[in-house]
Amino acid sequence: MTTPFITSFFDEPTNTISHLVGDPTTRTAAVIDPVLDFDLASGEADTRSAERIVAFAADNGWTIAMVLETHAHADHLSAAPYIKARTGAWIGIGEHIRQVQRTFRPVFALDDLNTDGSDFDRLFVDGEHFALGEMDVEVMHVPGHTPADIAYRIGAVAFVGDTLFMPDYGTARADFPGGDARALYRSIRRLLALPDDTRLFLCHDYKAPGRDDYRWEATVGEQRRNSIHVHDGVSEREFVAMREARDQTLAVPKLLLPSIQVNIRAGRMPRAEANGVSYLKIPVRCKAGPVGETAGA
Repeated sequence: MTTPFITSFFDEPTNTISHLVGDPTTRTAAVIDPVLDFDLASGEADTRSAERIVAFAADNGWTIAMVLETHAHADHLSAAPYIKARTGAWIGIGEHIRQVQRTFRPVFALDDLNTDGSDFDRLFVDGEHFALGEMDVEVMHVPGHTPADIAYRIGAVAFVGDTLFMPDYGTARADFPGGDARALYRSIRRLLALPDDTRLFLCHDYKAPGRDDYRWEATVGEQRRNSIHVHDGVSEREFVAMREARDQTLAVPKLLLPSIQVNIRAGRMPRAEANGVSYLKIPVRCKAGPVGETAGA
């Protein structure tokens, strides 16, 4: 089988890795998990990171045909719509995005949100195969971090999203709505049942203690031998206890509120208001009751 061309782009503000994956025979490429630059304090969005990928592809003769999301991210906004507008690429994600949309529609009172996944161009099912040029891509449903996580496998390479981190850092959290540590363990074991030399490309790295450089590639064998969370010998019961205890100590991701609202719409911002500006919502729940509300007539 043809070995895919892979080059990765690291976004340090969100610790996210986006991947450009291409078929060397046809020069057809996919972008996996692209990042929209977003400054929370100012509300300013920029496409410089996505443009870097688009420009690299154009300069090196790659035609971007698709944008593949591994899930609806909670730590960065997706640049999928920008890449689609620049290249004509379609946007795909796992079919269980519908469940995520149904979960978050009432949280943000998004009355205009479709919960049938139709904001995306393609919804993948577990075990589905599709073509990237002349290469075969297999879809693997790997829930746990969220209900909708999927991995994309191309022969001896798999793009696993947030499910796994580097062996010295561990695994994804499982405490978001719909997350499940037990499901995460089973998804990881499914990935680690692939051949030992399968290369796993990750979506995040935060530099484990004692490591000075960012990394985003490991093999199945390395994970099975060395993962601090799921090396061979760690039982499901042990993992779930560890994962649930650890998740209780983790802070809410800084960009969670804007990310979820945008990413469940395939990266689209809410419709602009009359002044041409899009607005995102911040749910406010006052523990002591209503504060500062305008009285009714």
